Amino acid sequence: MTIVRPAHDPELDAALEIILQSMPVGTMNEETVLAMRDANLELMPGLAEDELAALGIIRRELEIPVYEGALVKVSVFARSDHAGTGPGIYHVNGGGMITGHRLLGIQQCLPWIVEHDAVVLTVEYRLAPEFPDPYPVEDSYAGLVWMHANAPQLGIDPAQILIAGASAGGGLSAGTALLARDRKGPALVGQVLMCPMLDDRDESASTEQITENSTWTRDSNRYGWSSLLGERKGGENVSIYAAPARAEDLSGLPPTYIDCGSAEVFRDEDVAYASKLWEAGIDAELHVWAGGFHGFDMMAPHAAVSQAAIAARDSWVARHIGRR
Repeated sequence: MTIVRPAHDPELDAALEIILQSMPVGTMNEETVLAMRDANLELMPGLAEDELAALGIIRRELEIPVYEGALVKVSVFARSDHAGTGPGIYHVNGGGMITGHRLLGIQQCLPWIVEHDAVVLTVEYRLAPEFPDPYPVEDSYAGLVWMHANAPQLGIDPAQILIAGASAGGGLSAGTALLARDRKGPALVGQVLMCPMLDDRDESASTEQITENSTWTRDSNRYGWSSLLGERKGGENVSIYAAPARAEDLSGLPPTYIDCGSAEVFRDEDVAYASKLWEAGIDAELHVWAGGFHGFDMMAPHAAVSQAAIAARDSWVARHIGRR
């Protein structure tokens, strides 16, 4: 049978052509990963100091201890008029486990700061292949524990922390939530998993469909997982915290929001994870946006489908951390 990918939304397709032309590399591999890391250092939309000031947001830089006592950087964002304690957002950035930095994708959280007086902390977890599993998820979990322990000083209510991440950051957010459940760590009021990277096994129809003409292809995905897991990729000895799709029991997790595009590698594993959450009795909301490529709402926010996706996500966040 011929493998046919779902068509891109026409408005997104026009944007994707420009996006792919501007990307410094196509498929991720050991020769291109460093170029993408360098490029990612320049991808910080909405983070110029004057733009933050116009939103009434201030930023602080700190260093905190993570896995095995290493020190990493974190950035803390809050409204300039923030007082007392309020909701906290723990943000985990994307990048396929191999690229990215703590500010990548943070613009998605800015409306939650402005509208709900949330304080956002984002952590510079260490990247594969230099730091393979369990470093990324253990760094992420350690950052959450630190945020919870220091919540009052950060202006955060420790009983009102939500975790959020996109792509690899979505997968690490899911893994961190599982660690928090199993280690009886910080309780979360919700998890926002945006196009999350959850499954190393490369067995779904959507992985077979997305092999080219996209921001994250099957080959890039294989390289990301291989960098994280090495020879364990696809085998028996893979932790649920590294690849949350492998978890059989999702009971005890917080309310969850999952979204993705219909034309991306992660579509089927994201849908399957939502189904597992429902089977476990978890309050979960799933959106699969027709014609969306990986990261479409971040890279083409002007498109009508992107606006709808952002509005649906923001509405869910408002219902879970909005001031009562």
